[in-house]
Amino acid sequence: MNRSPFEHLVAEYDEWFDANRGAYRAERAALECALPESFDGGRALEVGVGTGRFAAPLGVSVGLDPAHSPLERARERGIDPVRGVAEALPVADDVLEVVTVVTVLSFVDDRETTLAELERVLEPDGTLVLAVLDRSSPMGAVYQDHKDENPFYAEATFLTAAEACSALESAGFEVERRLQTVFDDPAEPGAEGADVDVREGHGDGLFAVVRATPTGT
Repeated sequence: MNRSPFEHLVAEYDEWFDANRGAYRAERAALECALPESFDGGRALEVGVGTGRFAAPLGVSVGLDPAHSPLERARERGIDPVRGVAEALPVADDVLEVVTVVTVLSFVDDRETTLAELERVLEPDGTLVLAVLDRSSPMGAVYQDHKDENPFYAEATFLTAAEACSALESAGFEVERRLQTVFDDPAEPGAEGADVDVREGHGDGLFAVVRATPTGT
C-alpha cells in the first residue's frame, strides 16, 4: 500500500468524493450513526485516514496512513497526521476512545495482526467503527467483477460484511451494530439535499458499517 495509487493519485482519489457527493454523504451518515453520540476527538484515531475526507467531518482528530501524500491533504483538513501502518500502530495500549477504519481492511497486508492492534489500542469500553465494501451486496458484486479496471481497487481483497464481523469476533470484539448504505451505483446523481438511506443490517448496501467493542478476552 505504501507505493500504491493512494500515494501518487491523490488528486484523483480526493475528486471521487466531489464527483459522488450523494454516496459520500450517505457513507458519512452511516459512520455517524455507528459512532458514540459524544467522544473526545483527541483520543480518536482513523487508521488509513487518506486525505481526511471522513475523519475531519466525523470529529476524529488523528489520522494514520502509510502514504505520505494523502496525509498532507489530511493535515490541511485539520487532522493530526501520523505516518505508519495498521499492523504496527504507534499507539500505547488501552488509550483510545474511538478508532475508525473505513474500507482499509481490504488493503492491509496482515488482517489478523491489524485487528489485534485495533483491539490493543482501544480502551476496554472503547468503540471501533469499521466499514467495508460488502462483496455480497449487489453493487459489491459489480465492484468485485470490475476491480481490476480501477487503480485503487485492483489490489483490494473485498470482504463480505459477514466475513468482517466474523474476523472481528475472532479478534476479541463484540459486534454491537450493523448498518448499510449506498444501494445504487455511487456514480448515479442523487437529488441535492435528499434524505440519505441508512438501514440496519447488511447484504443490500455496498457500504457496510460495523460498530464493535473489545470483549477483553
